Amino acid sequence: MIITGKYPGLRLRRNRKSDWTRRLVQENHLSVNDLVLPIFVMDGSNKKESIPSMPDIYRYSVDKIPTILDNAVKSKIPMVALFPYTKSNLKNNSGCEALNENNLVCRSIRLIKKNYKNKIGIMCDVALDPYTSHGHDGILSRGKILNDETIEILIKQSILQSEMGCDVIAPSDMMDGRIGKIRKALDKKKFQDVQILSYAAKYASSFYGPFRNAVGSNNLLKGDKKTYQMDFSNNQEALREIALDIKEGADMVMVKPGMPYLDIIKSVKENFKIPVLAYQVSGEYSLIKNGINKKIINDNSIIESLTSFKRAGASAIITYFADKIAKKLRQ
Repeated sequence: MIITGKYPGLRLRRNRKSDWTRRLVQENHLSVNDLVLPIFVMDGSNKKESIPSMPDIYRYSVDKIPTILDNAVKSKIPMVALFPYTKSNLKNNSGCEALNENNLVCRSIRLIKKNYKNKIGIMCDVALDPYTSHGHDGILSRGKILNDETIEILIKQSILQSEMGCDVIAPSDMMDGRIGKIRKALDKKKFQDVQILSYAAKYASSFYGPFRNAVGSNNLLKGDKKTYQMDFSNNQEALREIALDIKEGADMVMVKPGMPYLDIIKSVKENFKIPVLAYQVSGEYSLIKNGINKKIINDNSIIESLTSFKRAGASAIITYFADKIAKKLRQ
């Protein structure tokens, strides 16, 4: 029970009167340690390509990754997340390019590990949507996503990424049972130390549009993803998903999108006491960034939005603002 005094004996504004006292009683603190930086990679050499749907966000050819990694390491950002922009001629129904040891993600992992060792963690998406001709996260047959057949490919994708040096495997596909099968396969291959960050509560959201443009799947998607991603009307279902993935061996869990689902983050943290990551997705980023560019809001809105995740209970945040605000946070 919260016991409060009565005005004028109790004046809560006394704790807000100066910067030093506001900092002294601050309940939640955002730092560089809370940030994960997404990076879009593409084919070619010496390329940096703008993404129209995401202002100030770029795709980089693999050889250009150091231009962004140097700053990330200097700023002490703990981890980067890799997402590929795969050429259309490499995509097919089964997404077999995901198993190519020379695909964009594998080449990027090798470069990062060679140049930066363990100075920064690498998170790799495990799903087929960047590689399929239909834009779905799994194998499509007669309009239906095949759960078990998709998992068999995801297992191979996870092992391949681990062999390349990936630190954190992040299944974002939302197939049932994939965490347990991936964990078992990784352990069998002696990758016991590779962490699994499960996109355990990934909602079928309208906020993913700019990302799909960034990875080149937006115009390919046939139908929607509502048969495997979660209904945004549901919250108890998220707890069931989280519980199952923890039981199957997830080390961390993800709630995606972020700000529209702060209640889910809070509920997961309170119920499971497990590291919870929030993903401030592309639609959230673009709305805030466009508002800043049009001077409707200012840069402080970035810190405010990210702090809301910490307040809800997030252990870390995947955000496209990571490199932009890391320096400010360190100061």
